[in-house]
Amino acid sequence: MTSKTDRMIRVDHAGEYGAVRIYAGQMAVMGARAPHSTEIAGMAEQEAEHKARFDRLIAERGVRPTLLQPVWSVAGFALGAATALIGPEAAMACTAAIETEIDRHYTQQLEDLGDEDPELGTVIAQFRDEEREHRDAALAAGAERAPAYPLLFHAIRLGCKAAIKLSERI
Repeated sequence: MTSKTDRMIRVDHAGEYGAVRIYAGQMAVMGARAPHSTEIAGMAEQEAEHKARFDRLIAERGVRPTLLQPVWSVAGFALGAATALIGPEAAMACTAAIETEIDRHYTQQLEDLGDEDPELGTVIAQFRDEEREHRDAALAAGAERAPAYPLLFHAIRLGCKAAIKLSERI
């Protein structure tokens, strides 16, 4: 039987991996001189640090990573590339949508975790705060000016919710 903390580590590792792939897709399309590329590169670096921390937790605790990792690799890169092709504001809208959902997800995990695993709680709280910073930076960079922003924002959030549910168990 998989424990609650194992599921948390599995899904959070999958999410951070997906974020790394999204930013890779955006940078592949936009390059280093596009609007917001500096912000995207900084967020990508932070997501890579998050993934590395969850890599360590998976190894230390013997948690099986999601079997969907190959899917998230392709889907993340494709989402990043597609939003970047729409334009810099759409790339920022992608970040705003995902980080809005991740804020909700990490906050729920912290409530579910309580005092059960202080080490994991500390990691999740820190990463949640950093994801909130990403969301706020994306909004400040014009995410809401993206074409069809409400549709894009809600579609990406819905996809994020589905990925969370699937990655918790598979």
